[in-house]
Amino acid sequence: MVEKNRAAIREAVAALAAGEAIVYPTETFYALGVDALSLRALERLFAIKGREPGKPVALIAADAAMAFAAAREVPAEARVLAEAFWPGPLTLVLPARDGIPAALIGAGGGVGVRVSSHPIARALAAGLGRPVTATSANLAGAPPAVELDAARRALGAKVKVFVEGGRLAGGAPSTVVAMGRAGMRVLRPGAISERELAGALKPGGRS
Repeated sequence: MVEKNRAAIREAVAALAAGEAIVYPTETFYALGVDALSLRALERLFAIKGREPGKPVALIAADAAMAFAAAREVPAEARVLAEAFWPGPLTLVLPARDGIPAALIGAGGGVGVRVSSHPIARALAAGLGRPVTATSANLAGAPPAVELDAARRALGAKVKVFVEGGRLAGGAPSTVVAMGRAGMRVLRPGAISERELAGALKPGGRS
């Protein structure tokens, strides 16, 4: 899929590097992406979405190393869950390192990161060399898009590049889990059940 979309991925990476917004496929819904470490790009993202700043935005990374680089520390249990469920629909909220934009940090001081199982999503982060925002490609309060045309109708000319990924699976969003010294806490139920998460943390690994 990456080879087939190589030209579109190059165009999207160039747009990200220039501070522009793109729409791209993930394993669940189409996402609205900007360079997660650019304050100007994040301002553009919130303006496009019509979303109030203060509600943190999760990130997609190319791999676990890039994801964990956004964190000040990575608890051992977070590494276990990443090994079990990445690439996949699991967002880990980890203590944010210094330098992460405030718009990405929740009230508890965490930043949400995941490694998507969609190859195009990973290729975009790899090409940029930094995480990409992973908020859904729709206006605030509207349903998330499983087809690119729906995202295009909603966001239109505000987005520089739309990357086609066909009709996506939709369904439950990524499960969001906060990881800290107190252990695991599910912040948003999603595609991976709490039972599956707990099973992966048991001695002997994923059940």
